[in-house]
Amino acid sequence: MTHTAVGWHIELEFSEDDQHTRAAALVRLADGTEVRAHGHATRHRVDSNQPRVGEEIAGARALNELAMRLLTKAHDEIDAESGRISHPIHV
Repeated sequence: MTHTAVGWHIELEFSEDDQHTRAAALVRLADGTEVRAHGHATRHRVDSNQPRVGEEIAGARALNELAMRLLTKAHDEIDAESGRISHPIHV
């Protein structure tokens, strides 16, 4: 049995102001498609300004959305190949 190693590189970019952090995630798949997702975080006015925490929250939310989009893509491909509606893929 032969195994082929495949790697994905996921890009995360952040933009911030004093109250908000936005994250954009991108993964390019071996078939040439790109899957994108976004996340955000808002600092409560009484919290101290900790940009790293905002990045972690916004980044996690973007990666979570990215994961769900990849699951949906896989699910749609299973349905297209099989010609039937398959069971949802749960995480």
